[in-house]
Amino acid sequence: MSNVLRNALPILRRRLAATTRHYGTTPDTAPEAYNMTKFSKFDWQDPMQLFETQLSEDEKAISQTAHDFCQETLKPKVTEMYRNESWDPTILPSLGELGLLGSTIEGYGCAGVNSVSYGLIAREVEKVDSGYRSIMSVQSSLVMGPIHQFASEAQKEKYLPRLAKGELVGCFGLTEPNHGSDPSSMQTTATDTGDGEIVLNGSKTWISNSPHADLFVIWAKCKWDNKIRGFIVEKGTKGLSAPAIKNKLQLRASVTGSIFLQDVRVKRDESLLPHARPGLGSPFECLNSARYGISWGAMGALEACIAEARQYALDRSQFGRPIAGFQLIQQKLADASTEAALGLLCSLQLGRMKDAGQWSPEMVSLAKRNNCNKALQQSRSLLDIFGGNATSDEYHTGRHVQNLQTVNTYEGSYGIHTLIL
Repeated sequence: MSNVLRNALPILRRRLAATTRHYGTTPDTAPEAYNMTKFSKFDWQDPMQLFETQLSEDEKAISQTAHDFCQETLKPKVTEMYRNESWDPTILPSLGELGLLGSTIEGYGCAGVNSVSYGLIAREVEKVDSGYRSIMSVQSSLVMGPIHQFASEAQKEKYLPRLAKGELVGCFGLTEPNHGSDPSSMQTTATDTGDGEIVLNGSKTWISNSPHADLFVIWAKCKWDNKIRGFIVEKGTKGLSAPAIKNKLQLRASVTGSIFLQDVRVKRDESLLPHARPGLGSPFECLNSARYGISWGAMGALEACIAEARQYALDRSQFGRPIAGFQLIQQKLADASTEAALGLLCSLQLGRMKDAGQWSPEMVSLAKRNNCNKALQQSRSLLDIFGGNATSDEYHTGRHVQNLQTVNTYEGSYGIHTLIL
């Protein structure tokens, strides 16, 4: 026994004796507050009362606004969009009208809310579909984010208000055909002509939004010092093309494409992001903001699977009773609900740390790695509850499982985040 504990024991014994003398030795003589623990009513949709007790009134209102919009406007059309692998041009303007694009940015027509509110928005959008959340998070974190952080004031005034309204569609060009997890080896180049112009050459792949993008944030290796820098390129620039990648198995409700740059000439003072640090620090800063939102979004997808699987188990009867009464089904629901509750608490804490300026890339990797992987594992397990009906797109869980395979991979795979940690 340690000296600290040994010294504390007499004090603890005296307190216990005093308590016994005061209340007596039988339960019926103790006051109600001492005798009985009062429990809150358990809510399976909010197991740890995160949304009931840990959010401000503004955060609750933003979450509810996003929820209503996503369920009423986005969800009814998602199955058709997924089947047809098509692009819905109304999504970004609708999100922009509610102030949900670039929502953490102050000014320029943006809402200026905190990081937790942004996470709550991502959660609600991904309850409908990971592809929809990808559309939103690319626009917000990977296009508006770097422009707000690294652009000149003229560039901000030119692009941010229209991006915030969804009038312009943006994309983020970092990943290349031969360099996914190793962007430092990128082959896309930027050459300074010496007369105020930059010439970009190279290709990017698996770029969300690119086939419909009006604005391309391109990261290229500069030939004059071998450092990576960011450039804004507008649609219609000669030598720029962005064909769609077709026949995807996942994220079919959003459009993904390549970017080809063949002697693309841009004006240096209009295109270069002047405040981006040479190297990978600036694009990784953008990615960390996006990864933070993904940690919320993945939990939203899992929550949607839990709700659908739970209702299916209540409605579906086998052996003369609802399958929700069987313990194997209950275990799957309990496991998934536990991981969703813990993952949301992780994202909430990360959001609070981010708002306080106390977050770190390692924290982001921990949340993205855990939440995406757990969402994928648990949604796969929940899919078993549907039996043969899991193959029908009448139910959304199968689509979420497909999408989460990509969410677990993009913007840093599970393995890459393991190595970061």
